[in-house]
Amino acid sequence: MSSIPLMPKATAVWLVENTSLGFDQIADFCKLHPLEVKAIADGEAAQTIKGLDPIVTGQLTREEIDKAQRDPKYRLKIAETKVRIPVQKRKGPRYTPVSRRQDRPNAILWLLRNHPELKDAAIMRLVGTTKPTIDSIRGRSHWNSTNLAPMDPVTLGLCSQIDLDFEVDKAAKSLPPREVGAEGDTLLRTEETTAADALAAAALRSYRLEPKEEEELDADAVFAKLKSLKGPVDEEEDEV
Repeated sequence: MSSIPLMPKATAVWLVENTSLGFDQIADFCKLHPLEVKAIADGEAAQTIKGLDPIVTGQLTREEIDKAQRDPKYRLKIAETKVRIPVQKRKGPRYTPVSRRQDRPNAILWLLRNHPELKDAAIMRLVGTTKPTIDSIRGRSHWNSTNLAPMDPVTLGLCSQIDLDFEVDKAAKSLPPREVGAEGDTLLRTEETTAADALAAAALRSYRLEPKEEEELDADAVFAKLKSLKGPVDEEEDEV
């Protein structure tokens, strides 16, 4: 329980009017300045404030007040409540301030694109919208669909990062386990890799240049050509 009582000034007014506690004791319990408590006792402050009984509200017991009245140095302690009020879960969509409601379609579009695993109920909890609105944005039938731009709902202030992470993790856990060999796996089967290697080798052979066959040399043609080249030289030698 909080160390500060409910409605401190109203509680101080009641203690001043109904007990003989010292100003320091009341000031310490109500977290006020002793001079402020003195002003309340003198009628100079909190004249329009109605006293609040801390015994009725369960913040003090009669025994605690009596003990403090007998010992001026004793400091009052707030009584611990024996009843635990359960926290009520919020029902329906989250409340969105009027100034932020125009940003909800952009946030819905962002969630649909970046977190398709989220269910409509989760989106409704995050940004405080309705299912028809989500369906209209998903089906591009929203009246302002042409002007919508995806925007992070956390940046827009529509939800906290903790709430978004919680809903995303919850949705991820509800997804079915991924099967081996499903689309998107990085490893291929042995048959596929072997076939791919064979195709690559065939393609490489098709682009490889085949060596040209060596042409057979004709000896008679070679000698005839050499003789034609040496002919004029031999004639000049005979003339000399």
